[in-house]
Amino acid sequence: MSSFTIGETDFLLDGAPYRVIAGALHYFRVHPDQWADRIHKAKLMGLNTIETYVAWNAHEPVRGEWDATGWNDLGRFLDLVAAEGMHAIVRPGPYICAEWHNGGLPVWLTSTPGIGLRRSERQYIDALSTYLRRVYEIVAPRQIDRGGNVILVQIENEYGAYGNDKDYLRTLTALTRECDITVPLTTVDQPEDQMLEDGSLPELHLTGSFGSRSAERMQTLRAHQPTGPLMCSEFWDGWFDWWGGMHHTTDAAASAADLDTLLAAGASVNIYMFHGGTNYGTTNGANDKGRYAPIVTSYDYDAPLDETGAPTEKFFAFRDVIARYAPVPDEVPAPRSSAPAFEASLSSQRAIFTGPAAGEPTDIPSSFEDHGHLGALMRYEIDLPSAAFNSSGTALLSFDEVRDMAWVFVDTKFCGRLSRALHERALRIPVGTRLTVLVEDQGRVNYASRLGEPKGLVGAPTLGGAPLTGWVSAPLDLPALATSASSGPTGGFGPVAASGSFDLESATDLFLDTDPWGKGFAFVNGFFLGRYWRSGPQRTLYVPASALRAGSNEISIVELEQLSAPIVRFVADPDLGHLEE
Repeated sequence: MSSFTIGETDFLLDGAPYRVIAGALHYFRVHPDQWADRIHKAKLMGLNTIETYVAWNAHEPVRGEWDATGWNDLGRFLDLVAAEGMHAIVRPGPYICAEWHNGGLPVWLTSTPGIGLRRSERQYIDALSTYLRRVYEIVAPRQIDRGGNVILVQIENEYGAYGNDKDYLRTLTALTRECDITVPLTTVDQPEDQMLEDGSLPELHLTGSFGSRSAERMQTLRAHQPTGPLMCSEFWDGWFDWWGGMHHTTDAAASAADLDTLLAAGASVNIYMFHGGTNYGTTNGANDKGRYAPIVTSYDYDAPLDETGAPTEKFFAFRDVIARYAPVPDEVPAPRSSAPAFEASLSSQRAIFTGPAAGEPTDIPSSFEDHGHLGALMRYEIDLPSAAFNSSGTALLSFDEVRDMAWVFVDTKFCGRLSRALHERALRIPVGTRLTVLVEDQGRVNYASRLGEPKGLVGAPTLGGAPLTGWVSAPLDLPALATSASSGPTGGFGPVAASGSFDLESATDLFLDTDPWGKGFAFVNGFFLGRYWRSGPQRTLYVPASALRAGSNEISIVELEQLSAPIVRFVADPDLGHLEE
């Protein structure tokens, strides 16, 4: 039976020095039909290990409803890695960041009253203990010393950037060992003295996360991990995009040179990302460092394997570097072929709001969390008091905060939009009898103190300076809206649902051009592709072949603003936006 241990200077596989050359591949961002293909291509680049996070909120979006099947079948994913003759690294968090919504923590957890996240607080520890035991039931029998392929398990994730509760880290470590995890345990932090100190324990092996200045950062890491192998367990080879920004890339030659520095020094590495995949549905996270910035649907990450699974320039640059230090297969992946380009019609359009919202009135608007709502849209309505309007027939409508974007209608007439990203909280509305506010959760912040913040209309709204009470709040089911057979007027500014169909000779990857539309959500054959937005940078959505079929296929969208043209357009190549080098 094999063993994987930590020696004075190296990782040891059955007692012999061993270098980990890994790549990150998140099973929950890749269609399960594509797992084997992406894993095989990792081996073709010269990798010997696959690393993955485990997303708690993917496995347990509703408390007590654990799912480890289909997209969440971590066991099958690890077995496919093993079948390729590769090792695996598992990073179960429970916090993962990863530009994934809420940093991987379930909304039911972060909205628990009085809970203390990522520290020694009883409610949090009880919940994460149940979660980790479930994950380790999958991981433990697949460890290398049981005949499996898992060689490393990580404790928490970049904890030194968040806190310094050593008792919390000890609790996670003890629980991990109690669950029969016997492989070496690691931590990861950016190579800054305080972060490395705060995020570690003596019994855990420290690793670093960085994407440049490798020699300098390994020196800092070595000062805190004086013995054992050096490892960059997040070698950032690209970056993520956010709506309204640029498409980020990194120079392939420069990234390859930094990778070479790591490997020449004898270090182990995990390339983040080898293949990024896609934030399907509404799983994207968000950043907020003074300005809210929701992440786009694509998680291409400018990785060696692009969003569609095709090799990039970086794939071959990295492969050439790895070949200097380890065996690399002769086989190389085929380049991506152009997809079919064609158009179809959105033959059916229907208004989303065809009657008043239903629900019990409350003094202030209820949050998404109050309803246990995991969707992206909430509808708020209230009767307008005529006394609030001035002599010119207008009044200022104000909210404490909008999370994250609101469309305001008076008697079904569109009056304006409020954006959290632009710090907008108020607008002047005309006199009317009924106010409707449609609010979109654009993505939950995935790090720091904003984890788990409530979504919706926050605080006590006012109209003309006076409290506005008596709100009806109605969660909206996006998939149901997209396929609803109801009809109604669609003139003017949205929101509307629209649908159409198109034929294919065979199932194949497609690229859906979203430029004819404004802002919304797209589905193909009921498969939730994700969000689109004309603000860019992303201008196409990746449609995996596994979501399609030979013959007739259905497409539907929920458009929040306005269709420039009622057409469906597929293009030959992806467009993730203007490049930023």
